[in-house]
Amino acid sequence: MGLDDDNVKSDKEEEKSSCVVEGSDNEGAGGGNDSRYMSESSVAATEEEDDDEDRKIELGPQCTLKEQLEKDKDDESLRRWKEQLLGSVDINAVGETLEPEVKILSLAIKAADRPDIVLPIPEDGNPKGLWFTLKEGSKYRLMFTFQVNHNIVSGLKYTNTVWKTGIKVDSSKEMIGTFSPQTETYTHEMPEETTPSGMFARGAYSARSKFVDDDNKCYLEINYTFDIRKDWQ
Repeated sequence: MGLDDDNVKSDKEEEKSSCVVEGSDNEGAGGGNDSRYMSESSVAATEEEDDDEDRKIELGPQCTLKEQLEKDKDDESLRRWKEQLLGSVDINAVGETLEPEVKILSLAIKAADRPDIVLPIPEDGNPKGLWFTLKEGSKYRLMFTFQVNHNIVSGLKYTNTVWKTGIKVDSSKEMIGTFSPQTETYTHEMPEETTPSGMFARGAYSARSKFVDDDNKCYLEINYTFDIRKDWQ
């Protein structure tokens, strides 16, 4: 009898165990302990999805600068806030487009011992022949004159690469800044530089200058040649 009782007890435990296993398979959709755990997981997943939805930012349609300036123009406090945000904007230079327009008008070479050399920028950006001559060992500054229309240009930069006999000898980059549209021109003066001197420094050079903004939009690429000689031309 003792052996039989153990067998009966063992059979009951197996049956109970099988019920638990079967319950775990079937109760996922209808209830039971495993159903409770699954529900908690589902709730956690739902909460994470809700958090993701909350983190999404709905951006409104883009507006031109002119539309932005004309919105709520009778609200004095809002107008002052826009002036602080956008700076001094000339409404006559604001266009109906989202894209800014930057025109590089001229390049000036400023040196202490001579009058400024003012070089207009050709429309196609490629001056014909020798564009200018620099005196060896002289200190000079470049100054650009440019105009901004339609919209604000952000992070305008100047890059310049110079070659001599096909070998790159210099590369530089200068941040010019962020500018609002206006009918008046802007000027930007570059840091002072010194031309190299000596027999090997003299001769013909080729260069490429570019003006780009934060979005890497190029407003001008200009390819030109210049000389370094013993004296100014």
